[in-house]
Amino acid sequence: MAVAIRMKRMGRKHRSFFRICATDRRSPRDGRVIEELGSYDPSIPETDARCLINGPRVEYWLSVGAQPSDAVRVLLKKYGPNGTHLKQMELARARLSLPKVLPDVGAPAFVPETKSPAAAAAPAPAAAGEASVEPTASEASPG
Repeated sequence: MAVAIRMKRMGRKHRSFFRICATDRRSPRDGRVIEELGSYDPSIPETDARCLINGPRVEYWLSVGAQPSDAVRVLLKKYGPNGTHLKQMELARARLSLPKVLPDVGAPAFVPETKSPAAAAAPAPAAAGEASVEPTASEASPG
């Protein structure tokens, strides 16, 4: 059986994500896989943090004669077991794991006025049909 190491496309339209897999050479690109060896996410802003590879398994498949595709060969050269960008990849992954620091946005430009809960709980004024019972000036003073 001829084994190839290829990238299997996942994700959705305009948001691709790839799994690096060991497959039978005769199977289709997104077909059945023998083993998943890593991933590649081109939408990550840090270029060196995009690829994640299981080094010992890749070495095993290469030792038994698996042939990487052209795109995977480039990734293995940079981020594989003896890659040229391993230190940069570790630093980029460390930066991604840190919490994001957002600048203070300051006071809002416009705050709409809202009714206070006390105003909502106040009794409603008397209806037009009801007469208000208030003492007049002559009734209030006895004399």
